[in-house]
Amino acid sequence: MSFAKLDDLGHKLEALEHALAILGADEATHMAVGGGEKRAEAMAALAGMYHRQAAAPEIADWIDAAKGESLNDEQKAALGEFERHYTNLTCLPAEFVERQTVARMRSEQLWRDLRAKGDWSSFQPALEGIVALVREEAAMRADALGLDPYDALMEQYDPGNRAAGITPVFAELKTFLKGFVPKALAAQQERLAKRPLKPLSGTYAIDRQRELGLAMMAAVGFDLTHGSLSVSHHPFCGGVPSDVRITTRYRTDEFLSAMMGVLHETGHALYEQNLPQAWAHWPLGKARGMAIHESQSLFVEKQLGRNPAFWRWALPIVEKHLGEDWSMDDILPHILHVERGLIRVDADEVTYPLHVILRYELEQDLVSGRLDVADLPEAWDAGMRDYLGLSTIDNPADGPMQDVHWPGGAFGYFPSYTLGAMMAAQQWAALMRDRPQTNDDIAKGDFSSVNEWRRERIWSQGSRWSTPGLLERATGEVLEARHFIDHLEQRYGTA
Repeated sequence: MSFAKLDDLGHKLEALEHALAILGADEATHMAVGGGEKRAEAMAALAGMYHRQAAAPEIADWIDAAKGESLNDEQKAALGEFERHYTNLTCLPAEFVERQTVARMRSEQLWRDLRAKGDWSSFQPALEGIVALVREEAAMRADALGLDPYDALMEQYDPGNRAAGITPVFAELKTFLKGFVPKALAAQQERLAKRPLKPLSGTYAIDRQRELGLAMMAAVGFDLTHGSLSVSHHPFCGGVPSDVRITTRYRTDEFLSAMMGVLHETGHALYEQNLPQAWAHWPLGKARGMAIHESQSLFVEKQLGRNPAFWRWALPIVEKHLGEDWSMDDILPHILHVERGLIRVDADEVTYPLHVILRYELEQDLVSGRLDVADLPEAWDAGMRDYLGLSTIDNPADGPMQDVHWPGGAFGYFPSYTLGAMMAAQQWAALMRDRPQTNDDIAKGDFSSVNEWRRERIWSQGSRWSTPGLLERATGEVLEARHFIDHLEQRYGTA
């Protein structure tokens, strides 16, 4: 049977994915300094094996033949995802993929050097080359998938998301935030005038922070028999569902960045650990794209980790591990700080979406040809002035050169971040509607009900539904801006 052949292929591909994921996680955490060259060779060989098996011409025949077989609902859903993955994998010619891969690697390497110097004029030709290739890719994917070019790029990250659905929601959020940021800053100033910020002590031993992180991970549901916590240059969640590797980075002068990094990556890990095991070797059993994944990490970091109810439980845990006796009034101003800034990755949850929306708008214009790379610094500056009242015209390093995504050719990725935040708020609103006692449970350190709800609505579904379909089934609504807006107003809008 053809479906049986696809099922067997799924097991073989899962094994290669497992090896690549663990080798990748190890490279970022424990690999010896001199091991890089051979590690790259090994991973390239495994990646080549994976691609040859996953893109083999006979798979198209198996998929077509399987459509005529007697399959149950799960197998039919699995077949649909097999076909989607195969189409996305094979719609670009090998010659193009090779040409694009070389260009991306060179562009990223150049970016690392030139960003540090703020040298836009030297970087511009490289980015022009990347954008030309992205336009080629978008056209080929659009033709194969029957989508608009930008939608075809987004489809790689968030299946089912379309600009026509996202743009009006982002527009509503943008309009709100442009007025709300000054309001939130004024409310913050008023609070600090009444009670000045208590500084962190600055004496946080790394081993104690690590133990605090492990305690937080276990409390919110992380299975420590199927995962671990390490250190890396930039926090990430890697590995495989049966062996999830999360990392953070530590500073001894404060503990919140490491702790919030742990909570964020634990959110990703909970999703991976709770995916349907019976489907693990099918594309159907994978996480449903970047926006949903971000919604799970931001749910833990923002909806839980910056929730005052969470800190009613967490403060004694922090005191136990770090020795400081803090009140809620002491800690919340640190947890809920708002500040206008140039850097996306450093932004708070109020200003962060404006950074993402700017990139979303600009990259659509770049892909369509409405905007040339040469005009990008001016367009970026105009957006930053309008949205956050800041200028980058004399500072390209913190303007259009600040992210690795565009030098690496990752167009269509940026919207996932803010979509994730909005989806997390919408999931929280639905959870509170279904289980009004949730904050009381959290204040007692009981996350079982929260996780039960998310397991049923999100985690157990794998990739059975499109990104918008999964959200609507989980919350009862299509994506709405109002839930995130309500969340921000409640948390940051009053003194």
